[in-house]
Amino acid sequence: MREGLTVRLIETILIYKLPQLSQEKIGKMFELNDLRQTRFFQDVFEEGKKEGKQEAKLEVIPHLLAFGFSIEQIAQALGFDEQVVRQAAQPKA
Repeated sequence: MREGLTVRLIETILIYKLPQLSQEKIGKMFELNDLRQTRFFQDVFEEGKKEGKQEAKLEVIPHLLAFGFSIEQIAQALGFDEQVVRQAAQPKA
């Protein structure tokens, strides 16, 4: 699912960087499989996976606190600084 989002992001960047070409022409120039083989695509895709993992960890913090884990325990278990855990524990406004 994230791969499709990454491809659309890259397509959008190409469209803005090559304004004289239509989306159709850009699509023909850069076949999807060719795009997936680029270092840029692979780097963006990996970064998206890392961000997704971090977001998932942040979302679980309030639940861990509800189960009685301390800020320190959560920080250590998730590999975060205690301040990050405190911020994630704050109710969203």
